[in-house]
This record gives sequence, C-alpha cells and structure tokens, in this order.
Amino acid sequence: MLKRLLLIILLIPFLVYSQDNLEIKGKYFYKKKYEKKGLPRWDEIKNKLPDPIYEENELFVKCYWKAWELAFKNFYEPYNGSGFVSQFIDAAFNQNIFLWDTGFMTMFCNYGYGLVPGIESLDNFYCKQHETGEICREINRKTGEDFKEWVNIENKPLFSRWGWDGQFKNEPVKYIDRDLPYPNPKLTLDALNHPILAWVELESYKITGNKKRLKLVYKPLKMYYLALKKYIMQGNGLFVTDWASMDNSPRNKYLKNGGTGIDISSEMVLFAKNLLEIAKLFNYKSDYKIYLPDIINISEKINLLCWDDESKFYYDLTLEGKKMSVKTIAAYWTLLAEIPDKNRANALISCLLDSSKFGTINPVPTCSKDENSYDNTGGYWRGAVWAPTNTMVIRGLEKYGYDDLARKIAIKHLTIVAKVFENTGTIWENYEPENIAPGKINGKNVKPDFVGWSGLAPILYFIEYAIGIKANAIKNEIIWIINSKEKIGCKNFRFNNNVVDLFCNEEYNGKRAITINAQSALKLKVKYNKKFYKFLVSKGKNIYKLD
Repeated sequence: MLKRLLLIILLIPFLVYSQDNLEIKGKYFYKKKYEKKGLPRWDEIKNKLPDPIYEENELFVKCYWKAWELAFKNFYEPYNGSGFVSQFIDAAFNQNIFLWDTGFMTMFCNYGYGLVPGIESLDNFYCKQHETGEICREINRKTGEDFKEWVNIENKPLFSRWGWDGQFKNEPVKYIDRDLPYPNPKLTLDALNHPILAWVELESYKITGNKKRLKLVYKPLKMYYLALKKYIMQGNGLFVTDWASMDNSPRNKYLKNGGTGIDISSEMVLFAKNLLEIAKLFNYKSDYKIYLPDIINISEKINLLCWDDESKFYYDLTLEGKKMSVKTIAAYWTLLAEIPDKNRANALISCLLDSSKFGTINPVPTCSKDENSYDNTGGYWRGAVWAPTNTMVIRGLEKYGYDDLARKIAIKHLTIVAKVFENTGTIWENYEPENIAPGKINGKNVKPDFVGWSGLAPILYFIEYAIGIKANAIKNEIIWIINSKEKIGCKNFRFNNNVVDLFCNEEYNGKRAITINAQSALKLKVKYNKKFYKFLVSKGKNIYKLD
C-alpha cells in the first residue's frame, strides 16, 4: 500500500503534464474540422472581385489590383495535423499567424467575401482557444501550436517572456490591490494583447449581413473577454500589457511589471461594447450585467487616471500609477471605444492636426514628433505609419462625427502608399511619416510585398474613402459619398448577399446621374455636391439623376 502511494506521488508531475497536453482546445467553438476545398485562384477570381472605377487617379486602381494579387499569394489551406478548421489569409511576416494582423486583414477581405478567405480566418484562433478562455495572439501556421515562447510551460503566475522593451525578460506581473489569479494562465503576457476580434466580427457583419456567424462566435468571444478580465486586470481596474505588439515603442519600458496600457484598457471597453451589441442582437439579457458595469467603470478609470489636463492627452500608467510622459498612437484607441467627452476628443484631434505632433505629411505616426525617441524614417514603432493603427484612428474619428478628417487621413495615406507602389512596384509593411518611402528600421527598408494588413489602404480606404462607398447590410443599404467630378463607381460590389454595379457619370444634358444594376432590391443614400439623396433601388438596372 505504501509503495503504491509513493508511486502515485512520484507520478503526480507527469499526470499534471499529461492533463495539460490533453486539454481540449476550441471547446467553445462549433467548428471542429476542415472540409477540404481548393484555394481561390487569382486568375479565376479576379473578374468577380469588386472592380473600381476611378478616372481621377488610375494609380489608385493599379495599386488596388496589386494589393489583391499579393493577398492571393498569402491564402492558405490548413496543413495536415494543424487542427485548423478554415482557409485563411496570413500576415506575410513569418511562419506564424497573428491575431491582430488577421483581424485587420479581414476588414479588406470583407469586400471579397464568399470568394476569398476573410473573416473565417479567425476560426483558426477560436478553434485553438484554451479552456481558460485565453487565445494566443501568435500560432504556428503549420503545426497549429501556440508560439512556443508564449506558452506558460513553467505554470507560473502571469509574466512577460520577452520582457518590457526587450528588457526584464521572464519578469512577473505584480498585481497591486488584487489577488493572484487562479489557476495560472496557459499563456504569457506577450500573448494577451489587442483583443479586437469582436470589433472586426461586427465590421464584417455590416458588409456581409451574416448574423448566424455572430451567434456562433459569441461564446468564444465571451470566454476570451472573461479570461482577459481574470488575468490582465490590474488592481486599479485597468489592464496590463508589456510591449503590446508595438515592438520597440518608447512607451514599453515604463510598463514594467504590471503598468497599465491606454490601448489595452480602451480595447477592453470596446470589447465589452461590442459583446453587448451582439448580446442584444440575440436577446442574451443575462449577459448584459457582465458588460454594462465594465463599460462604465473602465471608462471612468481611464478618464480619471490616464488623462492629463495640462498636455490634453491620454497616457499609459506605470505599476506605481504614475502617468507616463510618452505620447503614442495608443491613446487614440480611446476614440474608437468612445471614452472621451467632446472636449477631450477635440483635444486629441487637435494633436492629429498639429504638425509638431501627429500631423505629418503621411499621417499618422505611431509616436509623436515631439518625443525624443521619434524616428522620421519610421523606426518601426517609433514613428512609422502603419495600416492597422491608421484604421483604428479613422474609425475612431467617425465615432465622433469627424468624417471629413477621417477621409482626409485615409486619402493622404492611400496617396503615399500608391506613390511608393509606383516607385517600387510593391506594398510595404509600414511607411515613413515625412517622406514618400517605405518605413525603415536600422537604416533598412521594412518588409516588401506585405499584404498582410497593409492591404487596408489600397483596398478598404480606396473603396470607402476615395470612391466613397460604404455598406450597411443591417439596413440593406449602400451609402455613397461622391467627391470626384469624373467617372467613379464600382462593379461587382458585394454586400448582404447582393452584387451591385454602380457608377456616376455625366449624362442627361450634362447633368450627373447614377446608374446602378443590382441582383436584388436595396436602399441607396447619396451625398453629392453638398446635397443628399435617397433612392429605393429595384432589382435590375436603375438610373437616377443628380441636380
């Protein structure tokens, strides 16, 4: 009996290890296996994709098609043994898929939904979700395993494997005024950042109208939210981060050991708001009480602790609760989450317009120009202009009614991307803030052929801000803001299970007119020459005169 007891005691570590290995991942997600089908081919699908008409600047059109061509080179089927369940678009960076990269890539892929892997790419994160609710932000493309550096193989309380600003490696998160979470997390802090999945799912819903998908992803999203609350909420009610995928940002070193990020804290408000929106769609009333108090409490904490009245800006906090002095683009997540009041929002926006801060030739740099660490060649996260952060800023501006400024920033960045494409023949990982050039790090250009999230400008910005077409599948509506005096429009525009051809040109005795051909009926709202129009579009060809 004694020998048997000793044997059991000796085997306990191996039993625990075995149990961890036998963890059932993806238990909250409905999809369990991949149904094999061929990947979309560029030569077969090109003619079915949205086909832009923009006589004002044909370079935009050429850059648009280049972006799609590069995207097609980064579509993948799940590798055998990976456990992935859907075809996906990859970040074009290394051997791993990345959570926030993939999230942003789905936003331009939405315009090819039904033709290319887009929002379904996120399935491969949901199917790898841990029982704790954690989702690793980086997963090996071939094996389907979490990036090994982000796995908490030591079974320790939360820590950062690579440290803050590349320093302080394997340092623990120190929780102040709260207990250590139990059990220990499956992942390290490096893996737990930028929880944008609910936001991009709703972005997709606005174009596809696929309400069924929202219902299927709600449980994984809810469990992910609860896991982040459990493991990365600091005692002050805000959320900890380390380098937050902004590898060499000058803010990082101040976050050591449990400082709270303005971006991750704002993203958690955004996450709660998005989940509440989805819960309301399905009348999940019992879940409202999870999100409503968090939305109020976290927002109040951000405004109380992170806002600086003197500089009129939001900052990260150190572990001790001191506001950092570094101005970075992270502060603009507050706009997307609708945290500032009007006065604070206006103050943030004035920084965007200030040429000594964020108002660069190519907006918006990730670090303010008046920071000592700012790099006018980009320097990666020390001043470079990145598609994902620009998209966040643009969408945030729209939340506050700054649509014209959002469009201006989008067009400026699109123009730089197109000119660099004209000069170099490709699309880059990021761009310099003050020159028409790819971003540089240590004097060398960043990655070329990057589609990847850099496809946002030549595809999404082009369609939504240059051509001016946006979809609202929820209302079965297209909103078209026409700013060009030349022929403009889009063939094969896809939304809400409809395919629409629409263009605006001079017809009828020199008056402009819209021609629209739709597979099914829809509503069309148009703004042209400061006038607004509403049309009920019938199936087939329709022509509408503009004054």
